[in-house]
Amino acid sequence: MFGLPEQYNGLYYLVLILQGLCVFHTMRRGNQNKWIWIIVCLPLIGCLVYIFTEIIHKNDVSSVQSGIINVINPGGRLKTLEKNFNFSDTLANRIALADNYLVRNQYDKAIELYEPVLKGLYHDNEHVIKHLAEAYYNVGRYEDVTRIIPKATRSLTFPQSRANLIYAFALEKTGQHSLAEKEYQGMNLRFSNYESRYHYIKFLINANRKAEAKSLIQAILTEDSHMERREKVDARIWIEKVKEEAKALA
Repeated sequence: MFGLPEQYNGLYYLVLILQGLCVFHTMRRGNQNKWIWIIVCLPLIGCLVYIFTEIIHKNDVSSVQSGIINVINPGGRLKTLEKNFNFSDTLANRIALADNYLVRNQYDKAIELYEPVLKGLYHDNEHVIKHLAEAYYNVGRYEDVTRIIPKATRSLTFPQSRANLIYAFALEKTGQHSLAEKEYQGMNLRFSNYESRYHYIKFLINANRKAEAKSLIQAILTEDSHMERREKVDARIWIEKVKEEAKALA
């Protein structure tokens, strides 16, 4: 077709579809004046430049590259971070190494590096507080979680953070159920926080408050029926768990 060898027809249509998708995407974002001519006049190259510039952010690309490196040589990054820290004990090097220990479930090593940060000039470092709390929780130091987390609760993003859920868990573990419920209530935001809201349902069921649990379940299932497919991706596992609780209560 159009004078192309038969084996290239598939590639032609693929590029055409890719152009259409890129044009549609840029028109939805309202920046078509900048990109539409590039996409049309430079079909394949224009589409690739647009995708990597406007759809795949630089941080995402770096994360993918880092992930590939970790799969190929999982100990390589850790050795580099340890070498950097041993050469220069800066705040950045210390936190980077501690974070790596944390994701490797080496909690005691992470704690050893995080704790001195909160005893010095950076005693209110939100990143360190949240990650140290996670490490504490995973080694059963629940009271230490409840001790340090309040320093980070002033952040506007705290109700949507993993640290807030860990704080609620720790309050439950230490018998502070009214304070734990207060945290669950703060995380009970519509169309978000499905993991936290699932655990709030479990909290209500364990407290024999089944009517309230059913009400929250119904609210989440109603939200699920109004979400688009792409919005359900991250929430899917927790919504399925909510459905299981609904069946159990029925």
